[in-house]
Amino acid sequence: MSEPIARALISVSDKTGLIEFGKFLESQGVEILSTGGTAKALMDAGVKVTQVSEHTGFPEIMDGRVKTLQPKIHGGILAVRGNAEHQQAMKDHDIAPIDLVCVNLYPFEETRARGAGYDESVENIDIGGPAMIRAAAKNHADVTIVVEPEDYARIQTDMQENAGATSENLRRELAQRAFARTSAYDTAISTWLAGEVEPEWPKRISFTGELKQTMRYGENPHQAAAFYTNGDNRPGVATATQLQGKELSYNNLNDTDAAFELAAEFDDVACAIIKHANPCGVAVGGSLTDAYKRAYSCDMESAFGGIVALNRTLDAETATEIVKIFTEVVIAPDIDEAALAILAAKKNIRVLKTGAMPNPQDDAMTVKMLSGGLLVQGRDNQLTSELNVVTDRQPTEKEMADLKFAFTIAKHVKSNAIVYARDAQTVGVGAGQMSRVNSCRIAAFRAEQAAEAAGDAESWAKGSVVASDAFFPFADGLLEAIDAGATAVIQPGGSIRDDEVIEAANKAGIAMVLTGMRHFRH
Repeated sequence: MSEPIARALISVSDKTGLIEFGKFLESQGVEILSTGGTAKALMDAGVKVTQVSEHTGFPEIMDGRVKTLQPKIHGGILAVRGNAEHQQAMKDHDIAPIDLVCVNLYPFEETRARGAGYDESVENIDIGGPAMIRAAAKNHADVTIVVEPEDYARIQTDMQENAGATSENLRRELAQRAFARTSAYDTAISTWLAGEVEPEWPKRISFTGELKQTMRYGENPHQAAAFYTNGDNRPGVATATQLQGKELSYNNLNDTDAAFELAAEFDDVACAIIKHANPCGVAVGGSLTDAYKRAYSCDMESAFGGIVALNRTLDAETATEIVKIFTEVVIAPDIDEAALAILAAKKNIRVLKTGAMPNPQDDAMTVKMLSGGLLVQGRDNQLTSELNVVTDRQPTEKEMADLKFAFTIAKHVKSNAIVYARDAQTVGVGAGQMSRVNSCRIAAFRAEQAAEAAGDAESWAKGSVVASDAFFPFADGLLEAIDAGATAVIQPGGSIRDDEVIEAANKAGIAMVLTGMRHFRH
C-alpha cells in the first residue's frame, strides 16, 4: 500500500464539488497547494491553502501562462518514491512530494461550442494542466490523479478505507481516465485547427467519445457494446431525454438515429417509420396524425416493432394512433403532457424528446471503422445538383413535388434504393438489394401489399413516381417501374446507357428528371 496522501495540488476550472473535496482533504491533514480562482474559492470557504507561487518561490508570469510549469511542481509529482536517486534529487533541490493532483482543464470545448473567435480559442488551450495530468498519471504508482468532479467521492471513500492512502487499483483506473481526458482535449484542439488550415485532410486525425451507456449486447447477444457521445450536441439520440421505457439497445439507437435524420429532411409536418435502419413508410401530412397514418399505411406489416420519428411536437391524437400497434421507439422534438399520458399506458415503448431537430445541411464528418483503419467523409447533406428533364414529356407540377419527395427518401434507403411515392407518401420501398432491378420489383410488390391492406383493387404504384438513388445501369429496372404503373422517374443519371434508359422512358410516355447527384448508402 502507498503512503497516506500528505500534499495535494488542486487547480480546476470546474468548481463542482470543490469546496467539499477541499474540506475533506484538509480534515485528513493534507496540505493543499492551489492557484488563482481555485485558491480563492477554497480560501473563501475557510479551507487553508498554500499558493503555488509561495510553494515554488516563483511568481505566476505571462498572464498566468507560466505558473505550474516548474521543477518544484513536476519534480514533486514525477519523483518515484522508492528510487534513492530521485529522493536525493528532491532533497538537493528542496522539492516536496505531491501525492494527489486534482486538475481539470481550461474549457476549450465549451469555448468553441459558443462560437468564440480564433484568439479567444487559443487562450483557452491549457498547457500546464495537461502537463500536470500526464505527469501524475504516468507516476500513478505513487500519485493519485483526478480530472473529473464525479470521482471526488470515490477518492474520499478509498482514503477512508486505506488510512489516508489510495489503493493501487483506483490510482490505475484514474490514470487511464486522465490520459483519456487529455487525449480527448487534444483531439478537440487538433480537430478545430484542422478546420482552420490546409490541407482539407490532415496527416493525422483523431476522434473522441465519452461513455454514455453500456449495453447488454450489441447487434447480437454475443457482441459487447457501449454508446459514446462525441460532444457535438446535434439534436438526436445522443442528446435526447428518455421519458419512459426500457434502456435503448444498440439496434434501437442505430435505427432511431436513422429515423430522426430522415424526419428532419422535411419542412412540412412529417413522419418516418424505420425498421432495421430502412424506412418502411414516410409521409408528409396536413397534421401529425395524418402524416403518421399515411406513413404507417405504406407497410403496416414491417411497421410492427418499428421506430417512429416525428418532426413536430407529439400530440394526444397522434399518440393514440401510435399505441395501437407495438412500437419500439418514438422520437420527437417535443411531446405534450396528454400524449405522454397515453404513451405511459404502453410502458415498453421507449419515448425520446430531443428539444430540436437536426439540420440536414450540417457538414459534419461521418466515420466508419474498417479493419486497420477508418473511412471518413462529409455528411450527405445535399439532395440534387440539378433538375434536368431529359424526356419528351415534362413532369407535372404534382409529379415534380412527388419526385423531390421520393428522392429525399431514397437518400436514406440502403442501396440499391428504389422508392415509389404518391401524394407526398411512400407507397413502396425496395432496399439493400444487390441488383437495382430487384429493388424495383420489391418496391412494386410492397405497393401491391399496401393497396391490398387498404382494400384497394389497384396497386398503389399506379400513378406513382419512382426515385432511384443511383443511375439505372440498364433499362430493365426502369421497365419494371413502368410496368408497376410509375408515371415519372427521378435518378442521378451518368450511366453509359443513359440514352437507352431515356429512350425507354420516352417510348412509355413517362417523364424523367436527372439530378446529377448520387446517394449511395451502405
